[in-house]
Amino acid sequence: MTDASTDVLIVGAGPTGLTLALDLARRGAAVRIVDKSPAHPRTSRAKGPNPRSLEILADLGVVDEVLAAGSAPLPMRVYRDHRPVAETDPWADAAPTPATRFDRPWLIAQWRLEEILRARLAGHGVRVELGREVVGLEEEADGHHVDVTFADGRAERARYVVGCDGAHSPVRKLLGITFDGTTAEDQVMVSGDVELDHEDLGRDRWHQWFDADGAVMLCPIPGTRTGWWFQAGPERDADGRPLAPTLDGFRRLLTQHTGLPGRHLTRAELLSTYRVNVRMADRYRVGRVLLAGDAAHVHAIAGGLGMNTGIQDAFNLGWKLGQVLAGQADAGLLDTYEEERLPVAAWTLDLTSDRLRATLEAIREPGGNLSSAMTPETAGLGIGYRWSSLAGTEAGKAPDAPATGPHPGDRAPDAPCRDAATGERTHLYGTFAGPHTTVLGFGPASAAVLREVAATYGEGPGVRACRVYAADEDHGTAEPGSLIDDQGHAAAAYGFGAGGSGLVVIRPDHHVGIVAPAGDPGPVREYLRRLHGAPGMVDAVR
Repeated sequence: MTDASTDVLIVGAGPTGLTLALDLARRGAAVRIVDKSPAHPRTSRAKGPNPRSLEILADLGVVDEVLAAGSAPLPMRVYRDHRPVAETDPWADAAPTPATRFDRPWLIAQWRLEEILRARLAGHGVRVELGREVVGLEEEADGHHVDVTFADGRAERARYVVGCDGAHSPVRKLLGITFDGTTAEDQVMVSGDVELDHEDLGRDRWHQWFDADGAVMLCPIPGTRTGWWFQAGPERDADGRPLAPTLDGFRRLLTQHTGLPGRHLTRAELLSTYRVNVRMADRYRVGRVLLAGDAAHVHAIAGGLGMNTGIQDAFNLGWKLGQVLAGQADAGLLDTYEEERLPVAAWTLDLTSDRLRATLEAIREPGGNLSSAMTPETAGLGIGYRWSSLAGTEAGKAPDAPATGPHPGDRAPDAPCRDAATGERTHLYGTFAGPHTTVLGFGPASAAVLREVAATYGEGPGVRACRVYAADEDHGTAEPGSLIDDQGHAAAAYGFGAGGSGLVVIRPDHHVGIVAPAGDPGPVREYLRRLHGAPGMVDAVR
């Protein structure tokens, strides 16, 4: 048994596990990430991050690479009886707002996203350990470590283990956590990555053929010349049972539903059969072992929320594990991970099931398409945790806080600003980015509290005080990192209005912790003490 030099062992190196590993590594945690696969997968699978996940990827420092490697979502061309009958662009009217930088999801093959995350993680000295299958977990009697047994017989020790190992999660099974739900055996789809050499099929559209007896959908894979995502209803045998996908089967489906000669489909790989599973774990934590992503929940594919929900699980969990490992918070903070994310998973299961029903209904009619799966909710920007015990005061907001603006638990809105020192354009999310809590102060009355925060926490556990000046305020003596709300968007977004004042604590995952009056340090002190401990707190709760 090796010593517990590992703070967190992450099992599973998909987008969920990589996001968690990267967030922990930048916090200085000793993190390892293992995967039972012998090689990194090249499957495209999920079609890409939604706007909320793009915000997270921006915080992690990889969004520019993700945007460059992918493409904007494509308009949909819909066919019936081999002929185009409609075109629609679900994102035609979308546009960034002051509160939201990303107004649409982004197309990128999952393997490429994972490659970008792995490269960033390697910059922190952490690399995925392949061919390492976990077969045993046992929490030590002292309650401080987990002993992990691998298939090769080796045993190692970590302070925490997180299962990000998919819908068939061995970690979840080892914990004995139930995964209740249903499997719709009649709702089946085959999919894979294919190569097409048909030049007349434009790569500027997501092509969708829907007929009474089936469907084929072809979406070009960004970064490839002839690569496409292929999705279709399966071939069936004489008894109506779905057949396993094959290259020849894909060729037959292509000809049957699109009218294109099957020979133009020159290669098909990473073939899979998808059945609609709607399942959720009843717990996300057993002692020092936690679950995230598909290991904790699976749902209908409609809306593209599978990978995104996992990324957002990881971003919620990462800062909490970081605070506990650094000795800034009691291990009870980890209970808020399940408290916040399990209800989101339940909501996601309901939303995706509803969107699937709407889509299946829509495609029965000529011109109906997959846009029925997409709603403002699938962007992920409206997800919050108002019910959470971390959501400020019991009443939802501190006394005398503004009636408008976000409530504790809500996603913190972004806003364009100027850097008070340089005058360069920036935005609030640039200030939030990084492994820290942010305290925003609006109005002159907030200055004293911000100075106290800076003096108390400035050298230690990661709290950033940021004064937000109105356009007409004197900022000649502004502290480093201060912002000028030159267009008034920040004050408006947080409910203070022109000339208003107040304090807002923003959690490391971009959610509002508390909103308080500008001149009252009490609520801010109490909230920061809960997340970051008392000043000078020693590393005693690891």
